[in-house]
Amino acid sequence: MGTRREARELALQALYQLDVTGEGDASRGLAVFWTHFEAPDDVRIFARELVQGVAEHRERIDTLVGESAEHWRLPRLSRVDLNLLRLATFELLARPDIPASVTINEAIEIARRFGSDDSAAFVNGVLDHIAQVLGVKEKHRSAE
Repeated sequence: MGTRREARELALQALYQLDVTGEGDASRGLAVFWTHFEAPDDVRIFARELVQGVAEHRERIDTLVGESAEHWRLPRLSRVDLNLLRLATFELLARPDIPASVTINEAIEIARRFGSDDSAAFVNGVLDHIAQVLGVKEKHRSAE
């Protein structure tokens, strides 16, 4: 597994833990999380960036997710799907160095691993819409 995939999976687990425990302080919650999980420094750095970024931009992220998850209110979403959508939406917002297609594909793969049978398709549809709204979706090149 690649460094970024491992970091994304750990970030998802940390966000899930913060959500379930109601911990409002991402830094303190992450400190507790790391007492139970080991990871190399580069994985921890990227995971921390993702978790703190979601925490800092959560209102905007939740608005984007809510508007893009047609016919679904945030409280009705599974906590895994919601936190994965938050994580990937933060990447789409704040990491222009990572192509949107990579962010979306990574989220789909993580949804297959941690979500329900329908999670991958749901996550794909919501993130595709968010990428379009943000104007970060790559345009397909025509064959020449």
